[in-house]
Amino acid sequence: MEFGRIIVSETAFNSENSQDVVNSNISVINLMREEKIDDDFIHEDALTSYYLDYYTSQYVAGNFSQFVYNLSWDKELNELIEEGLALIGAYNHLELFQQQSKKVKLMSSVKLNKFLKGKLEGVNPTRDLLNNDVFFEIDENLVTLNANFLKTHPNFEVLSVDDMFATLEEFVGHEIKRV
Repeated sequence: MEFGRIIVSETAFNSENSQDVVNSNISVINLMREEKIDDDFIHEDALTSYYLDYYTSQYVAGNFSQFVYNLSWDKELNELIEEGLALIGAYNHLELFQQQSKKVKLMSSVKLNKFLKGKLEGVNPTRDLLNNDVFFEIDENLVTLNANFLKTHPNFEVLSVDDMFATLEEFVGHEIKRV
């Protein structure tokens, strides 16, 4: 049975900062994973938002090469991010992602594996080849688009923290330890 809702806290929803809405969704997913809920049972669009945020934060922290390196170039995840960028209306970011992905696909498997098994720091021509600062020039704010995607989703719900826990506890069938 899928958890057919995307829930965020009232505090996050009422925040001026779009990242708070995205982070609240991430917290719910992390909590569900801690409770051993398989991703197949988590709302697909909640996961899409989760991975779009991961992509964005990896790119901002260390450019495209860091994203490739830290995720070991995961084909399924890449497809999810491509779909997600289209879903949130980030078409310029989608175009860049596809261009950057093509660079990786054109690489030999030997070169890619050497990159993934090596160190990201220091002299690294493969890393330099994969990096592209156009990301920072694109006039689409991925955080805002991601938050708006969640807020306008038909399965989106805003709950108090207590109600969030009650809802998740009902789904998992037991009390969840609050930290």
